[in-house]
Amino acid sequence: MKHILVPTDFSACADNALEFAKQSAKILPAKISLLHSFEIVDNIYTDYMGVNKEFNRAVLDEAEIKLGKLKQEAAEKEGLEIETMISKDALLDAIKKSAETIKADLIIMGTQGAKGIIEKLWGSRTATAIQKSGLPIMAIPQNYKWKKPQKILFASNQFEKNKKILNYIFELAGLYMANIQVAVFTDEHKDNVATLLDNKRKLGEYADFLTETFHEKTLTSMHLYGDNFEDTLQDYIKENEIDMVVMITYQHTYWNRLFNPSATKKMSYHTHIPLLAMPIEYGD
Repeated sequence: MKHILVPTDFSACADNALEFAKQSAKILPAKISLLHSFEIVDNIYTDYMGVNKEFNRAVLDEAEIKLGKLKQEAAEKEGLEIETMISKDALLDAIKKSAETIKADLIIMGTQGAKGIIEKLWGSRTATAIQKSGLPIMAIPQNYKWKKPQKILFASNQFEKNKKILNYIFELAGLYMANIQVAVFTDEHKDNVATLLDNKRKLGEYADFLTETFHEKTLTSMHLYGDNFEDTLQDYIKENEIDMVVMITYQHTYWNRLFNPSATKKMSYHTHIPLLAMPIEYGD
C-alpha cells in the first residue's frame, strides 16, 4: 500500500475523505495524491467571444488555490507531503487516468448518502466510480469521524478465492492491525432450506480456507439471516461495532442479487462506516 488517490470537489464530504486518507497514510504508510477534476466548457461561439476561456481560467486558478491550502494544511498539521493534481476530464476519466499515472493502490472518496430518492451529487459520483472504475475504492461517509479500523467485516456470498483480491484485503487489515470477520447472508423469505444449509457449510469451509491461507488465528465467521441484506448487515455492524465493511463487486454475474454492483453501490449511499469496494476485475 504505497499510494492513495483522493478525488476532491472541496466539499465537506470530500474533506472528510481526505482526513481518513491522511490518518491512514501515517499508518500504512502511503503517499497521497489529491485530485480535482473539472470538465472544460467548450463552445465555438463563446470561445470566439473569449467567455469560456476566461471562465475556465478562473476555475483553474481557484482550484489551484484551494489545492494549495489543503497541501499546506497537511504539511503543517500532519507532517504529510501531499501531491496535488488537476484534470480537465470528467471525474471518472480523471480518476482512471490519474490512478494509472501514479499507480494508485487505493482510491478514497467521500459519499454524502441519499436524501429521499435523489442521491446527492458527490455520493452518486462515488457510487458510479465504484461500479465502473475497476479499482479498489474506499467510500467514507460524510459524518464519519476518523478511527483506526480494528474490526473489518468481509461480506461475500461468492466465497471468493482470487488470491490478488484476498491478498489486498488481508494486507490492508494487517497494516491497520485489524481483525477480520467473514459473513454470508441468507434471505429468510426468499431462500429455501437447502440454500441455508449450503451457505452454512460453505461458510465453514471458506473460513477454514482463509484461516489456513492467511494464518489468521483471530478470523471469525458469521451467518447472517434476515429479509433484507442491507438492513441485516447494518444491524450487525451497529451491534458488533464493526469499523469497516468490505464487499466485492461482480459486474459480470448479474444473476447474483446480493453482491452485485447495485448492492455495493447502494451500500455506498447508506453505510455509516468506511466501505471498501473491491472490483472483481482487480484480480484479473
